[in-house]
Amino acid sequence: MSGFVRMAALAVPVAAALMASAPAAAVDLAKGRQTLPDLVLGGDNGDDYAVSQKDFELESGKAYQLDIISKGGKEYKFFAPEFFRNIWINQIVINHLEIHGPGAPHHLEWDDEGAIRLEFVVIRPGSFKWWIDGLESKGMTGAIVAK
Repeated sequence: MSGFVRMAALAVPVAAALMASAPAAAVDLAKGRQTLPDLVLGGDNGDDYAVSQKDFELESGKAYQLDIISKGGKEYKFFAPEFFRNIWINQIVINHLEIHGPGAPHHLEWDDEGAIRLEFVVIRPGSFKWWIDGLESKGMTGAIVAK
């Protein structure tokens, strides 16, 4: 066999192997997000320490929308540092105003009633605690579990 024929004979299987290992078509993970139940802090009945839902179960690699709503008369500081480190945030929306940024927030804070919407994709599985700073003993804690 000539050198050219041998090289061509080797090139075909190598090219086929490279094409077989090529990544699949890219998918926009932020599309088709699932809306989670609202996390309501404080209640309509005057209970400033009520929490509508303490635990959330999510799936890694999926997009979600979570509205965190203050209805109480307290200042609420929502902390979830491990959760924020393990998600990609598409945007944070407050009163139809959007915040886009390269990283996670330190915490979210409400001084008055209102809503903050998080639109995100879970990038790593794990169990992540959240709490309202200073009000943990009042039951204002929970977990976000991503499988």
